[in-house]
Amino acid sequence: MLGFINHALPLTRATRGPAISPRTVKVRGPTMKTREMSKSVPFLLKPKNLEGLPASYDFDPLLISDYINVRFLQAAEIKHGRICMLAAVGLIVPEFFTFPNPYFPKMLAVDAHNYFINTGGMSQILLFIAAFEGISCYALKQTIDGKHEPGYFGFDPLGLGKDPVKFKKYQANEIMNGRLAMIAVGGMIHQMWISKMGVIEQLLNFKTL
Repeated sequence: MLGFINHALPLTRATRGPAISPRTVKVRGPTMKTREMSKSVPFLLKPKNLEGLPASYDFDPLLISDYINVRFLQAAEIKHGRICMLAAVGLIVPEFFTFPNPYFPKMLAVDAHNYFINTGGMSQILLFIAAFEGISCYALKQTIDGKHEPGYFGFDPLGLGKDPVKFKKYQANEIMNGRLAMIAVGGMIHQMWISKMGVIEQLLNFKTL
């Protein structure tokens, strides 16, 4: 392990020599093998199961993809990214608009969670999500079996995926925006808990805690 780290992390540009892309290292073993280095974590070996995946950037420092089906991991990431992209919008919109009905009082999203548990609204959402999850389990099995690509359900009303080159770009864009949304939603929720202010409200007031 220390041997390959010494090769992977030269100390100066002079010791590196001319730039090499992609970076490789010789791995000792029964036979000497040449392995590429990860693009995103250049002192670790490139994960062997992420080749060709959109927006992977060879990032798998814990080597989870060596033990769990990559198609399952892809589908899970895409699904959570889509949920969080919707959630990010759902956390901001109520600051500007709520239904004109006493059942939809204006409040922070984190407070609305407990309010709708007590009034019964969350029970309806739970039943809907449970039904949707039952359907998605069938779709997930088809994904793992290789019958369709992770996250693909044939939903493309605008025909954005007709061009294969553009479709590949859109796939990567969706995954990267989903990752950003997963981080953003966590930040929004914790900010609401701490500041007791909405996302836009806090940006406009810059309240010091």
